[in-house]
Amino acid sequence: MANVIAVIWDCDRTLVDGYMQDPIFERYQVDPVSFWSEVEALPDKYAAQGVRVNRDTIYLNHFIHCAKDGTFPGLNNARLREFGRELKFYAGIPEIFQKTKELFANDKQYTEYGIQVEHYIVSTGFAEVIRGSALMPYVDGVWGCELIEEPDGEGNPVISEIGYTIDNTTKTRAIFEINKGILKLDNISVNSKIPKEHRRVRFENMIYIADGPSDIPAFSVVNQYGGATFAIYPKGDLRAMQQVDQMRQDGRVDMYAEADYSEGTTAYLWILNKIQTLADGIREQEKAKILHSASDVPKHLNG
Repeated sequence: MANVIAVIWDCDRTLVDGYMQDPIFERYQVDPVSFWSEVEALPDKYAAQGVRVNRDTIYLNHFIHCAKDGTFPGLNNARLREFGRELKFYAGIPEIFQKTKELFANDKQYTEYGIQVEHYIVSTGFAEVIRGSALMPYVDGVWGCELIEEPDGEGNPVISEIGYTIDNTTKTRAIFEINKGILKLDNISVNSKIPKEHRRVRFENMIYIADGPSDIPAFSVVNQYGGATFAIYPKGDLRAMQQVDQMRQDGRVDMYAEADYSEGTTAYLWILNKIQTLADGIREQEKAKILHSASDVPKHLNG
């Protein structure tokens, strides 16, 4: 089994300075405040029909509606990937991805034990936007919302249905899927019965990084099983800092810092130090296994 250290990231306001939908609004000249106000009103609108909706993902329906009514003409998965190239990342992204992916690549004292770093993104946003971003050369798996297309009146593909969703609760399912090796191993599902010691990514080798209270379910799962948790807040945002500080006081996260991953910052140093600490721990465990299993050298018998 590979000794994988998995760094699992939220996206909006964790990696992206803002929201991944911002380039879409800019391209189509749509006011984001008005758009999100309309989305916020949808749960009450549908409640009047006796229908309960998922507040985390109802925005997908609104995007589809706007694609069909001409607000987002021609919006399809290919265009979503194009918007990924326009994401505004925090300082140090994607450089820290590359740095940590290569941290042990040429160091035999770690590679001989199969120690490697993998990055995963688990987001309630568009998976295709993430796949189109500069992060992808360093990302081992993406969990996000997927949209199905159908031809418009002129035969061009346009988003039309929801295919797959991630919300703030089902992020925990994604963590279990990473734990068991889904997307990496064939014929494995989240319900596959696999002993903990044989799972591809052990929970204690996970680092979960996100920006706030909406990620508490995911923080809780990683903490419960012995992983590490780290919260991010935007520079100068006192309210966001107070939120993550309260989460630290409540034991939700191990540490927090300003959203700047440049070399030498608190976030950069904490993440690299945690990865190094996990790698050293794995190496010592593997050495101990070998020593424990080694038989004594035969000796001459006296007499």
